[in-house]
Amino acid sequence: MLGLAGELRAQGIAVNALWPRTVIDTAALRIAMAKYDNNERRRVRKPQIMADAAYAILSANGREFTGNFCVDEQVLRRAGQTDLSQYRHDGVREEDLLPDFFL
Repeated sequence: MLGLAGELRAQGIAVNALWPRTVIDTAALRIAMAKYDNNERRRVRKPQIMADAAYAILSANGREFTGNFCVDEQVLRRAGQTDLSQYRHDGVREEDLLPDFFL
């Protein structure tokens, strides 16, 4: 990502990476967690958080915002969104969310 960002910077093409801070509710995750009870499976964020974070990155000035490894929460907070509760399932607290496996 850094190499490509450096190579394309002069043309105004941004290259950034985006990763979730918590586990995201995807079809693959649902299959992998099928044996767990529903309460455990609800401790993940809705995929809309990644879409909104990606939109924020894509809306940024490509000549200024490139070569970044972004985390969804940080991107949204930088864009002024501080309430992330809309991305949680009902009844799940922020502190109950499962952290991403690689962060």
